[in-house]
Amino acid sequence: MEGVLLHVFGLMERLLPFSFAEPMFMKRALLALLLIAPAAAAVGVPLVQFRMAFFSDAIGHSAFTGVALGILLGVSPSWTVAAFGAFVAVAITLVKGHTDLSTDAVIGVFFSTVIALGIAIISSRKGLTRNLQSFLYGDPLAVSDAELLWMAGLLFTVGVYLFFAYNRILLLGVHEGFARTKGVPVRAVEISFSLIVALVVTAAINAVGILLVTAMLVIPATAARNVARGAGTAFHLSVGIALLSGISGLIASYYLDTATGATVVLAAAACFFLTALFRALRPAG
Repeated sequence: MEGVLLHVFGLMERLLPFSFAEPMFMKRALLALLLIAPAAAAVGVPLVQFRMAFFSDAIGHSAFTGVALGILLGVSPSWTVAAFGAFVAVAITLVKGHTDLSTDAVIGVFFSTVIALGIAIISSRKGLTRNLQSFLYGDPLAVSDAELLWMAGLLFTVGVYLFFAYNRILLLGVHEGFARTKGVPVRAVEISFSLIVALVVTAAINAVGILLVTAMLVIPATAARNVARGAGTAFHLSVGIALLSGISGLIASYYLDTATGATVVLAAAACFFLTALFRALRPAG
């Protein structure tokens, strides 16, 4: 598999004869963003449709506790972050389906709980804070070959999943009862989508960190919604905006010497404000 990456890096060197693309760490960062940005944007569209942007925030902050658990158990934090994120995602979905509380209320309970649990673990072991820095802020310039391969596999998984489930997810977002009448296995779709979101969020943390991970899912999707006239158009626009902001943010961070993850998010935010302005100026109808 490392040979495949070397081939990809060689191809990038031929296609991108620019100074910013010369260092190997920039090639890795560019490939990481090309893999994770579209995956995040793709699942972000249904999240925005469901008005569940807060959900990705809860999963992202569960990584705080996942890192602490990994260090305590002597396991790689990358594994515990993904496992704990998946657990929280499924738990939110199951509790939401068995209560009359609003989705935001249930997510808020879990959000507060995972943060409190993480703080409790960290406070009991004073030396753990040093290990959290890379997860809090993220850094696509430091991704490893194994993480790149994981991101590639995740992008493929997200693509296959959405190819088969996207319409069912949108039906579920319209109305749960209506989705049932159309034969949609509501609980199975909710749980599977929650797991996909959890995997994407935990992978995106490598690029932008816990503090900014929600932005990678939500901002491209909301920018697309500003100008799209249908769900299909919103999906493709969201992926396009994510790729544009990922590439432009990486290049800008190289020349401005700013944090890469933050600059990528700022590029996405610029796209959002431009599309919002376009929507405001576009003639009605």
